[in-house]
Amino acid sequence: MKSRPYKESLMKALQDTNEAAHYLSAAMEEGDEAVFLLALRNVVEARGGVGALAEKTGLNRENLYSLLSEKGNPRLDSLNAILHEVGLKMSVEAA
Repeated sequence: MKSRPYKESLMKALQDTNEAAHYLSAAMEEGDEAVFLLALRNVVEARGGVGALAEKTGLNRENLYSLLSEKGNPRLDSLNAILHEVGLKMSVEAA
């Protein structure tokens, strides 16, 4: 049996909304903003990429690339728009 490369398997898995939610939650639990932004970039890529996201959200493509970069600092409204378009929402729970 031939195995698929990791990235290809990850992209396929992240097309599932529940998998994407668990993946982002695990990244958030790391407590490192860069880890979360990398995970969010992966989810966006799996769901059609930044270009498709820009069209759906009405956000500027270049701004999206910047927001999702390693040093990105997305505002809450932008983050909510991105999550909404990939079928997710933010929530808060007791620690």
